[in-house]
Amino acid sequence: MGHVQLDRDDDGAIATVTFTNPGKKNAIPGAAWPDIEAAFRDVAADHKVRCVVVTGEGDDFCSGADVSGTGEGGGHAHQLQEMRAVSAAIEALHSVPQPMVARVTGVCVGVGLNMALGCDLVVAADDARFSEIFARRGLSIDGGGSWVLPRVVGLQRAKELALLADIVDAPEAERLGLVTRVVPRAELDATVADLAGQLAAGPPLALSMTKRLLNQSAQITLPQALEAEAQAQTVNFGSRDTREAMVAFVERREPRFEGR
Repeated sequence: MGHVQLDRDDDGAIATVTFTNPGKKNAIPGAAWPDIEAAFRDVAADHKVRCVVVTGEGDDFCSGADVSGTGEGGGHAHQLQEMRAVSAAIEALHSVPQPMVARVTGVCVGVGLNMALGCDLVVAADDARFSEIFARRGLSIDGGGSWVLPRVVGLQRAKELALLADIVDAPEAERLGLVTRVVPRAELDATVADLAGQLAAGPPLALSMTKRLLNQSAQITLPQALEAEAQAQTVNFGSRDTREAMVAFVERREPRFEGR
C-alpha cells in the first residue's frame, strides 16, 4: 500500500495502521487515500483484530494532505473526485467497530488531526503539536473535522481552533480535550501498548456496541438511546463472553473473552 502500512501483532489481535511518508512528515498524497480506505476496511472486517493503533512513521503523526502539487496522483482527477476519495477513507476510519488508539508524536495537523480525533483514544507524546491548519492554507476544514471537532471540544472552541488555525502544544491539547492523555516521549510506546493490550483483552462484542452507542448519542433521543442500549444488552446476555465474565467473577479470575 502506498504511504500506509498495515501490520498485525503475532496473535493478530492488535492491528497497526501507519502513515508512511516521513520525508514530508507523513503528509498524505492524493493517490494514497484509496489505500488508507482499504486498510481500515481490512481491519474492520477482520474478526481476529480486537484493537487498532493508528500512528505515523518516524517523528511525526501526519502533517495533513499533501497539497504541494507534487504528491503522487495529484492533478489526475477532478478535485471533487479527489475529495470523495478522502471522504471514503475518513468514513472507513469512523466505521471501524473495534476500539482505536491514535499514537501521536510530533506534527499532527489538518486531516491528520481529524483522523486522530476519529479514533477512540488519543495518546500523545509531550512533543506533539496540533492544529486545524486549513485556514493557513486558504482552505476550509475537512477530513470529517466539521463533524468530529465540535463533538470533541464544543462548538465555540471548535470555531476558535478552525478559524484561527493556531498551533497547540500537547499540554494545551490535553486541556482542550483533543487528546486523552499526554506522556513523555520515552513512555509513549509502553503506554500505547498497555492500552491496546487492555482493549484487545476486553469483550469484543460489548466494546464494539458501546463504541457505537456513544458515537450515535448526539443524533438520537433519550428513548432511542435506551432502546439501543436494551438491544445491545440483549445481544450481550446471549453471548458466551458475558457468561464467561459471570463465571470468572464467581471464580475470582480474569475472564477470557473470545468474541462469541
